[in-house]
Amino acid sequence: RPSSTLRPASPLPALLLHQLQLLCPLAPLASPRLRNPRPAPAAPLRDDAPLHEINGDHLKICPQGYTCCSQEMEEKYSLQSTEDFKCVVGQQCDQLEAVFASQYTKFDEFFKELLENADKSLNDVFVKIYGHLYMENSELFKDLFLELKRYYMAGNVNLEEMLNDFWAHLLERMFRLVNSQYSFTDEYLECVSKYTEQLKPLGDVPRKLKLQVTRAFVAARTFVQGLAVARDVVSKVSVVNPTARRADALLKMIYCSHCQGLVTVKPCYNSCSNIRRGCLAYQGDVDSEWNSFIDAMLMVAERLQVLSTLNGSCSPSI
Repeated sequence: RPSSTLRPASPLPALLLHQLQLLCPLAPLASPRLRNPRPAPAAPLRDDAPLHEINGDHLKICPQGYTCCSQEMEEKYSLQSTEDFKCVVGQQCDQLEAVFASQYTKFDEFFKELLENADKSLNDVFVKIYGHLYMENSELFKDLFLELKRYYMAGNVNLEEMLNDFWAHLLERMFRLVNSQYSFTDEYLECVSKYTEQLKPLGDVPRKLKLQVTRAFVAARTFVQGLAVARDVVSKVSVVNPTARRADALLKMIYCSHCQGLVTVKPCYNSCSNIRRGCLAYQGDVDSEWNSFIDAMLMVAERLQVLSTLNGSCSPSI
């Protein structure tokens, strides 16, 4: 059901902060379902370590004093820790982006198929009921569904105006067919059209169907566009560029323990969490807007339940 489409999407910043606990220590997170999975974090730079302890006065980030960390190692580890962090953030965002991309494709295919089925169903029913009479005027209904599809795909159609024109042209065709023994001038038919709203020869059917179709198509187009926007937003926030200060903090968190021979030791949780939040400060700024966006998408999804009646409502109404 459309209303369940967004369930896999958690609040974006909170999702990142939760899943980036894997940075302590870093671990590969590539998903086999992604088309172009990002490379896993690189292995430690073991071959760059000096054979003996050296004076660390030259170090800018790592602790000074006698150490097994050279300046070259410090520079490489600084770059590597930043790349590792970007890698993990990117992989988590790739997974969420893939969810929205997949749901966009599925819903788009679902709605187009629904529209095609409604068109085919109406045509089959009318051919059986009205036969040649309908076939002579079938282009009116074909144009209706073409315009509906054009609105869904491009949005450059005024639904209310288009549906009003459809009913006006349908009434004109019906009027001519019912009174085929007479000949009417264009002025007479225009007069009939002017009093259509007042006389309501088709009852309340045009108003009800116009309201139902408009709501359904506006909701469907809004929903599928929202899925595309969500996909693009996730793609953009996956780009992380820590400042020099944050890069230094990442180095200390991830690799400094290596020089003490503590390769498997995890950093303090509070320190790890604070550094992650600092590196993801930009992503945190969109938290409230992201949550509001998801809430709005869920509200639109609830309105899409009317789509299940689209196929069955068109034929009897017309």
